[in-house]
Amino acid sequence: MKVLCSSKSAQAKRLTTLATSFAKTLKLEDVELSLSLVRDPAIRKLKRAYFGIDAATDVLSFPAGDFPGGGLRPLGDIVISLDTAQRQAQELGTTLDLELALYLAHGLLHLLGHDHQTPKDARKMERLERKLLGHAGMLARSDEL
Repeated sequence: MKVLCSSKSAQAKRLTTLATSFAKTLKLEDVELSLSLVRDPAIRKLKRAYFGIDAATDVLSFPAGDFPGGGLRPLGDIVISLDTAQRQAQELGTTLDLELALYLAHGLLHLLGHDHQTPKDARKMERLERKLLGHAGMLARSDEL
């Protein structure tokens, strides 16, 4: 997996390495992922523009769709809010790195077509989050399971 990241921060480097690890676990080959780490105002603007919801969020995924060309197949874009991750880590008594890993795993699974609109789909997605992370994921702390 090739990861294109808009940031050169320490968090971005860790997430790039983690994305490559997740790709191996999921047996993804010859794919490209775009990753952006942003602040709450930027992710709020995206959520409003694309989903009609005027609120910040933790992670957004934008699948790339069909790609007829050769070479690396683009999976899409994952946008993560650093502000939300920091706030959630503090509120939940975890670390920023663990919170960012949750968001990356969740966003990647969305790019691969997984969702949590039904309890059955949420349980399947949670199992995949656990597989990637080695522990409970974002859905385990929701009421969707």
